[in-house]
Amino acid sequence: MFPAAPSLWVRLPPVGSPRGRKARSGRLYSGKGREARPGRQGLSPLIQPFRERPTEVAGLVTDGVGRRYPDKTLARSSFPRPVLVCEQSEQRDQRLDAIPWDSLWVLLLCLLLRTSELQAANALKPNILLIMADDLGIGDLGCYGNDTLRTPNIDRLAEEGVKLTQHLAAAPVCTPSRSSFLTGRHSFRSGMEADDGYRVLQWNGGSGGLPANETTFARILQQQGYATGLIGKWHQGVNCESRTDHCHHPLNHGFDYFYGMPFTLVNDCRPGGSPELDAVTRARLRLYTQMAALGVLTVAVGKTCGLISVSWKVVLGAAGLVFLFFVTWYASFGFVRRWNCILMRNHDVTEQPMVLETTAGRMLHEAVSYIERNKHRPFLLFVSLLHVHIPLATTKHFLGKSQHGLYGDNVEEMDWLVGEILKAVEVNGLKNTTFTYFTSDHGGHLEARDEHGQLGGWNGIFRGGKGMGGWEGGIRVPGIFRWPGVLPAGRVIHEPTSLMDVFPTVVQLGGGDVPQDRVIDGRSLVPLLRGTAEHSAHEFLFHYCGKYLHAARWHEKDTFPRKEGNLRQGHLEEEGKHGMLHLAPNIYPQIVFAFTLFICDNSSLGKRFPDRPPDRRTAKPLNVN
Repeated sequence: MFPAAPSLWVRLPPVGSPRGRKARSGRLYSGKGREARPGRQGLSPLIQPFRERPTEVAGLVTDGVGRRYPDKTLARSSFPRPVLVCEQSEQRDQRLDAIPWDSLWVLLLCLLLRTSELQAANALKPNILLIMADDLGIGDLGCYGNDTLRTPNIDRLAEEGVKLTQHLAAAPVCTPSRSSFLTGRHSFRSGMEADDGYRVLQWNGGSGGLPANETTFARILQQQGYATGLIGKWHQGVNCESRTDHCHHPLNHGFDYFYGMPFTLVNDCRPGGSPELDAVTRARLRLYTQMAALGVLTVAVGKTCGLISVSWKVVLGAAGLVFLFFVTWYASFGFVRRWNCILMRNHDVTEQPMVLETTAGRMLHEAVSYIERNKHRPFLLFVSLLHVHIPLATTKHFLGKSQHGLYGDNVEEMDWLVGEILKAVEVNGLKNTTFTYFTSDHGGHLEARDEHGQLGGWNGIFRGGKGMGGWEGGIRVPGIFRWPGVLPAGRVIHEPTSLMDVFPTVVQLGGGDVPQDRVIDGRSLVPLLRGTAEHSAHEFLFHYCGKYLHAARWHEKDTFPRKEGNLRQGHLEEEGKHGMLHLAPNIYPQIVFAFTLFICDNSSLGKRFPDRPPDRRTAKPLNVN
């Protein structure tokens, strides 16, 4: 037990003193408003409100260092401020001698220890910086084997940290992959997946989005005292029933601050760009409109020439219907850039439509400012880059600088952006206390082309790309982690891992708990990254495309029998203790459409489980590199 605290002597007017009445000189009053006895021990209770607020306090006032001033009146506007008083120096000296200074030193020591404990607790919580590129191929980075594109900042990140070679996206397209990343769960569990052609959110004003009952890592870290920010692309929906409810907004999923695109980049965001959203539907509607207009024009000409006997009312009515048909579909498809290509800060639209040429600079400024604002407290910053998604918005400083056209320019600008963000971390002295992660949401977009050539990424030796369920090039992504002094520098891990593993990893680092009321498909990577575990916590790692199971990786345990062969025409490959179950369909020219972007159904010429693929490369073991 600590000794009793010293008494705090203050001069206060007596309770009930009339307004304007001076306090009695030569008396000391405790916090309760009654006359106090000299030598009384214990801190006075909280000062009670007076019945009437006195306006004056008279007496000798000390400034706290022993200097006394003449008797004067101190004005009071509300409750009186306690002031130290002294009547006689002898009495003052006696009271000072009576104060138990040892207890004050003990109290001060406890306060210092408590402050140190709080600082130590915060020190155990690293800042968390997550950087995700968009549509980046794993073969586009120097640290993954590319020797023609310059990515020095990301390469340095890999040299100073841990690199994963079998890091897999949860889905080969944006919306489901990112929802799995945020929640640690397969997207079909949250309803963020579909089995038709619309596997991503297509419109900013749509009513779909990440359900409110899903728990993101941002929400858990927010509860642990973290500042949580999202800069860049969201693409998890905004509204439910009205354009202002913002039920799917990032601020409703655990983020304190948001600046960026609630939707995603599309070709329509560039003025004069070729249509991307529902391009086939729009082309058909335009064709139908032209055909109908041509038909009405033909009837009008025939009527004018006397070749057709029809009322002008009928001709004008038909023309009105054609015009109404055109206005109906053009109201949606004709303003895609204005409706979808916008920037928001929290709940406010700041730019509509957005200017692509300045967007990268704005987002970089926001990311750096966020780091500077929160450098004195633990923070989570998710930088969701717009690079390298088409239309490849690249500033003039990087145009024409790479060997691979506009796409290469965009990749090198992305690397520069990453470098500037890492520089901000280092300049603010946060490098050793920041857990940094870099990845892509899925593989490169192989089918993105224009009249000038390829606009998508390169997936190295792996077949397939964005939107191709089960193909390695569509789901294998970079995975780079850095935490100086905690994670070993230069470590390379060939274990199967997933974007879903980031959820339990950052939750563990932030001191939170993984939800126990739902299935979490991710596994914490902390033991694997630190080298305390040899193998991934995943025995089986399944990959879905829509509702279809397309591929699975597994790690054979000692009790798991080693097998070779087929599983319902599936192809079983293995190397050492790694393998891949790949339900790969036959590819025939007449059905090549079935294996393009956004198609998930694993069927070939009506056969639910197709024959062994003729590509002999699938007979080789799974390459860890």
